[in-house]
Order: sequence, then structure tokens, then C-alpha cells
Amino acid sequence: MRTILLTGAALAALALPPRAHAAGAPPVPTYVMEDARALEAKIIAWRRDIHQHPELGNREVRTAKLVADHLKKLGLEVQTGVAHTGVVAVLKGAKPGPVVALRADMDALPVAERVDLPFASTVRTNYNGKEVGVMHACGHDTHVAILMGVAELLAKRRAELPGTVKFIFQPAEEGAPTGEEGGAELMIKQGVLSADPRPQAIFGLHVGSDDHIGQVSYRPGPVMAASDTFRIKVKGKQTHGAYPWAGTDPIVAASAIVTGLQTIVSRNVELIKEPAVVSVGAINGGVRSNIIPDETDLTGTIRTLDPGMREQVHRRLKEVATGIAVAHGATAEVEIDLGYPVTVNDRDLTAWAVPVLEQVAGKDKVSLAPKGLAAEDFSFYQQKIPGFYFFIGVTDPDVPLDQAPSNHSPLFKVDERGLLVGAQSMAALTVAYLSSH
Repeated sequence: MRTILLTGAALAALALPPRAHAAGAPPVPTYVMEDARALEAKIIAWRRDIHQHPELGNREVRTAKLVADHLKKLGLEVQTGVAHTGVVAVLKGAKPGPVVALRADMDALPVAERVDLPFASTVRTNYNGKEVGVMHACGHDTHVAILMGVAELLAKRRAELPGTVKFIFQPAEEGAPTGEEGGAELMIKQGVLSADPRPQAIFGLHVGSDDHIGQVSYRPGPVMAASDTFRIKVKGKQTHGAYPWAGTDPIVAASAIVTGLQTIVSRNVELIKEPAVVSVGAINGGVRSNIIPDETDLTGTIRTLDPGMREQVHRRLKEVATGIAVAHGATAEVEIDLGYPVTVNDRDLTAWAVPVLEQVAGKDKVSLAPKGLAAEDFSFYQQKIPGFYFFIGVTDPDVPLDQAPSNHSPLFKVDERGLLVGAQSMAALTVAYLSSH
């Protein structure tokens, strides 16, 4: 997911009734707000249960069973084992109409929780060969609970729905374990968008500490970045640390490469068009103080919001790394693994959706989100069908936003009053879409 910073007033929208619908926007039925509020306690209970029992990507076995059992009780058509642990369910309304998809991600992070909660996670597991703590530090537990609530709300109103809803509970948004496929890309490969019923649009949300509860934010067009990983192997010639002239020092060359890579964004990229980032996250080379090694490895991330700039940064990264290595008498091998594409909200769908959100939260509580350089694999769905991805604030209004621990922090804390706004928003978008398309 991404991190954003928003200015914002705090709490009031939680108690607001539906507003008179904006011009061109379908009215949100009163039952959406009322039914969601009646389910609030259940949604919070599900969230706490999932939070206390987090599971990493492609390992969400318990979470998937909880979801599937609930959806089966609602009378939905349920498919399990999609993309390893994913759950897909179909709710057919009593009236003919379009098909819309709703997505929630289920996986937790390899983070040891440090929040003092009665339902805090104490889970530990193995991740890529290391023992780690496991925590829903990104809020995916809330996403699952919200969508479980939306499914119950819509199932209750099946007789009034003109169309079909496809629920997608997705594993591994944070990335699959090394050597495995997973996430949205694998779900698409396995037919989640192409198998009947085929959705014409998809909605998703993300909670965040970037704003207070009651606040909803969105952005048309590019909203989160493409995320790519690079690895650079700098090869020199090993020698005694006392006689560097007898070899070629890959550590010095690698250090120069780290500095040189920063000029790609500062001097080559048209930053007034879109932001970009090139960051080195790890340097590994050598085993002791008096040996200059043969090799040094660099690993890092590339974040871009424009496909052309993405290609430009990739090209320049290879040119800069190899050129600086040669200047030091070394060589550099560069590999770039393509990650998630840019998350792009369909502009027409966004323009349609905003008045619906304003009915739920209140016009003064719905605002434009800044672009972010974190990434989200919801972008793979948006490459296939129009998609709208929006954000729900979950920070206590008494906590200054600049003091709220961010998503992915071991101190990330959700004010659960924000879950109601999430459920009302997702349900309202669904009902409005089915009735107006």
C-alpha cells in the first residue's frame, strides 16, 4: 500500500445521515447506512479475530476459512483455493443488471507487534528462512472484516439488487514468498476477472494513518507508483586491504554507484511531470576488515508514476551503474525485476464515484489525495477493467497526524470507528453502481 499525508478535520462524518445526492450521482438508499451500522459490532469482532491470528502471503489458511464459512452461510456461490488461499464468491441479485467486483487483501506482514491491545498478535513464523513476528501492520485485517460485512449487508438485500457482485478476498498483496507466484496477478491468471460472471468494474479501499476517522480520500488517474526491484553485482579483484593497488575494490565502486544513482531522479527525470524515487536498500560485500572482496551487491527499489519515466529510469540505472563500475576498473551486472504497475484510477469511474462517497461521509469529509510512491497490486485489476481505489482514515482524532505511526510500523494502530465508514462507502458504491449502470 501507499503512505499519504493529508490535511484534514477529524471525526464528525461518522454520525452523518445520507446527504441529498449530488447532481448526476444516484441516491444512496437509507438502508445502506442503517444496515452497515447494525453490522458494525460484527465487523469489529471479525477484525479483532483476524488481527490476533495474522498470516503471511500465500499462507492465509485460517483467514480464508473464516471468510469462506461466512460467505457460504450467506448463501453465496463460493470458490476457495484461488491463487493458493484466495476466496471468490458470487452474489446474484434478484434483478438483471451489471457485474461489479469488490476486493479485499488478506495477508499480514513479517512485523512483530508493539501495540498494547488485548487482541495484539503474538504469532511468530518462518519467513524466507528467518523466524519473524507476524502482524497486520498494514490494515488488511480491516479490509477483510469490512468486505465480510458488506457481503452480509448485500446478501440481506438480494431481492433489491439489480445485478451481480463478485467478492474477491485476495492473498499476498504484500508479495508472495520467494520462489512463489501470488497476489492479484495470479488471481487474474486463474480467471477471477475472465470467468463468468465477468465484472465490468472493480472497487477497493485501504485504511491508513494518514488521516483521521471519518475522512475519505481519492485521486483520479495515477495514485500509487509502479514498484520495481533492482540488483547490481559489482565485480572487482580481491586483494589484501593493505595493498589495494594489487586488486580492484568493488566496495569503492559500489559506493560511487550509490551516489551516481541519485542523479537519475535529480538530473534525468522530468519531476514537474511526475515524482520518482530510486533508493538503495542494502549493500553486501566483504567478510573482514583487511580483505578487499571480489564482489559487492546492491539491492534497491524504483518507484515511478508514468510508464515512459519507468522505462527511462530503468535504462539510466543500467547505464550509470555499468559506466561507473568501468570507471573504477570493475564491472557491474544489473538486473531489474518488474513489480506492481502504476495504480491508475479510471477517471470516468472516479468522477462517478466521488458524489457517492460524499453522500456517505459528507462532502466536507471527502478530499483529493496526493500521489503516493508506495505500491499496490490492485493495479493489476485496473489494467484489465476500470477500477476505483480509495482511502479511509483510521487515526484517532485526538492524535496529531504527524505523530500517528504509519502503515507497516509495529506501532500501527487502527481506530476501529473508521471501519463503519469503510463498510458504508463500499456498500454504497456497489448499490449505486448496480442501479445506475
